[in-house]
Amino acid sequence: MGFETGDDAAVFDLGNGSYLVQTVDFITPVLDDPYLFGRVSALNSLSDVYAMGGRPLTALSVFLLNCSLEADSIKAMLQGAADECAAAGAALCGGHTVADKEIKLGFSVTGIIEDGRIYKNFGLRAGDALIYTKKLGVGLVTTALKAGKASDEHIKAVADTMLLSNRNASGVLRQFDVSACTDITGFGMAGHGYEMAKGSGVTINFDSKCFAFQDGAKDYASQFIIPGGAYANEEFVKPFCGYSAAADNSHMLFFDPQTSGGLLIGVAEKEAEAMVRVLSSVGYPDASVVGIATEKTDKSVIFI
Repeated sequence: MGFETGDDAAVFDLGNGSYLVQTVDFITPVLDDPYLFGRVSALNSLSDVYAMGGRPLTALSVFLLNCSLEADSIKAMLQGAADECAAAGAALCGGHTVADKEIKLGFSVTGIIEDGRIYKNFGLRAGDALIYTKKLGVGLVTTALKAGKASDEHIKAVADTMLLSNRNASGVLRQFDVSACTDITGFGMAGHGYEMAKGSGVTINFDSKCFAFQDGAKDYASQFIIPGGAYANEEFVKPFCGYSAAADNSHMLFFDPQTSGGLLIGVAEKEAEAMVRVLSSVGYPDASVVGIATEKTDKSVIFI
């Protein structure tokens, strides 16, 4: 696979129906606890392999750190990441560190697909249902955390969302007639939805009422505690997206960058509700049908 559709990972054909899956990603701290941040960073990187339907094999760390950072914090971050890699069955084989003013931690992950089934961020068919597996609003809550405005309850809830691996959801893909899959991260629901719709030659109609949202996210948006990336996403997608700007800024939830976000899955409509039930049974209680693909219109993505 090449660069044409901006998919979640590179895929290299090994022959005999096996494919190598490779990706790299890193993030700045989204939680104050270094151990939990390390876990989130690893899960965020592993997610791209899961979105393609792959199984992680190895990981190499990419660690940019301020040299004044305490040794215990460094150890905690890497231990958190190592624990998540181990849980995923991926060997953390080493990595590279660079001195930088701002902490950034991520991983280059190699995975494998052994049955020839690659899940791409395009291939949606008109009539397919769209399922999302997690709550939206992660970026709004973590921005409120950085501003000292987030409540302890909201911080705990957003941490739980980011710490929910996409591994089990990836395992469900093969049980249904799935046409496309991607994980929702920095471009937000609107941005990643646009990529999926454009690559598939369809329009995605999202039902705003069907999404689950992080506790507090709407309140923070109404207070203009909004990450800069959300405004950048809105500016980029606006020409291709049909939506109404709300006085309370609730529309920004769909442009909000997600860290360790969930999977957006296109599936045959007749199988959608069954897939939601299975996803719920394997650890995704917020999974729901959030939209439908239709024949292409003048907009790639529409929020109603």
